Amino acid sequence: MIIRQFLRLSAGAALAGWAVAAACSAVSAQEGGGESLEQYREMINDPMANPAFLNVDRGEALWAEARGAKNVSLESCDLGKGPGVLEGAYAALPRYFEDAKRVMDLEQRLLWCMDKIQGLDTADVLKRKFGAPGVNSDMEDLVAFIANKSSGMKYTGPLSHPEEMKAYAVGKELFFRRGSLLDFSCATCHSRDGARIRLQELPNFTKPGPDAQASIGSWPTYRVSQSQTRTMQNRLYDCYRQMRMPPPEYGSDGLTALMLYLTKQAEGGTLNVPSIKR
Repeated sequence: MIIRQFLRLSAGAALAGWAVAAACSAVSAQEGGGESLEQYREMINDPMANPAFLNVDRGEALWAEARGAKNVSLESCDLGKGPGVLEGAYAALPRYFEDAKRVMDLEQRLLWCMDKIQGLDTADVLKRKFGAPGVNSDMEDLVAFIANKSSGMKYTGPLSHPEEMKAYAVGKELFFRRGSLLDFSCATCHSRDGARIRLQELPNFTKPGPDAQASIGSWPTYRVSQSQTRTMQNRLYDCYRQMRMPPPEYGSDGLTALMLYLTKQAEGGTLNVPSIKR
């Protein structure tokens, strides 16, 4: 049911999908200026020059700010390690929360806490779920702040609860499920070693390994090309847009399931967040 509601798939044009998928074929890292790209990355990968730490600062203030009908802060929000405990919380998400009876990622959980703890009308928060020039996103600020509290830690995809195992299975199905006009799936570009599209590496998420670990461990990140800090919700949303899929609902159970699958595949990696990317 989640898969049908989430994807709303139409019949795919397989031939068109094959043609576009050719762009995801493996090529040498030296082609297309790969060496220059690595030099560029070294230049920008300096925490002191990473604008995402402005999001961290704003997120810290938002976490402690009293808001909503109840005029309280988020400091009593339980992200899985106990009320108000941030260290290591992001590294163990998505996970099942007994009080909500759901598997949640960080953004889902924050929205739940805003509603239940603060009594906050989240309409404006959702309107600004993705930042833009001149528009700050509360969610991106909070995620950057909270994720940074787990930076340097190993992350895991917990599967100790039956609902987590169910979500993982749904996420795996979504990863391989082809559809829409291009007959694409996540696996179209993310199931081979050494694949690239233009200058962008495409990590192989079908098996554990350092490429998948490095990818999952780098979100949230500051995108220099967009001049914005982006979360994994945004990354997956944009992936579905590029596959010409119907846009997924922000904070949906489908996206959380897919994130749990990806995190489990890359389990054991180290978080280095917020990072900075092209």
